Amino acid sequence: MHRVFLFLLLSTSPAWAGGDGCHDLWFTRNLIMDRAGYCFGTALGQVAFDNSDCIGKSVSLDPASAQIVDQIRGMERFHGCAVDTGQVWLDLDDVFIRRQLTDLPIREEFESACIGWLGPVTILYSGHSSGAVPVGQIQPGDTLSYSHLPVGNWTYLTVRGPDWQIKGGGWLDTAATPEQCREVAG
Repeated sequence: MHRVFLFLLLSTSPAWAGGDGCHDLWFTRNLIMDRAGYCFGTALGQVAFDNSDCIGKSVSLDPASAQIVDQIRGMERFHGCAVDTGQVWLDLDDVFIRRQLTDLPIREEFESACIGWLGPVTILYSGHSSGAVPVGQIQPGDTLSYSHLPVGNWTYLTVRGPDWQIKGGGWLDTAATPEQCREVAG
């Protein structure tokens, strides 16, 4: 069983590394740097972030942010990530949501989905706390996509409508709102 798992892990890493997984990690790491005042010099950094309020290339991170950046760098190394910072696009469709978050999610290797939400209208938050700002909601029938590491009972998810386009997202407290799905994938 361990050999099968290792094979799946190794066989999915190159594809993951070339796609949105690495772009996701790059974006989260650099959004932390942007919020600390980092000035981006690459084409991708300048397109993805606003340099108008930057303070320089040497910025200080609080201990929690520094730990997250180190964790992401380790994941990028593990997956062989090499995002082309000369390009001017990212393979991410939830950037508009991520910019609203106070607690940034960290991409994980595996994805799953709740297809056809059966629960009530449910609020999603900017952080992993019910005191965080509401930034989205889940409505009956929506599809929820999970592809980020949970933090305690909280998980970051994106919400897709019937056309499969992302229409929202945020952090959900899974202890307060158990998953209620017509089908589960992944």
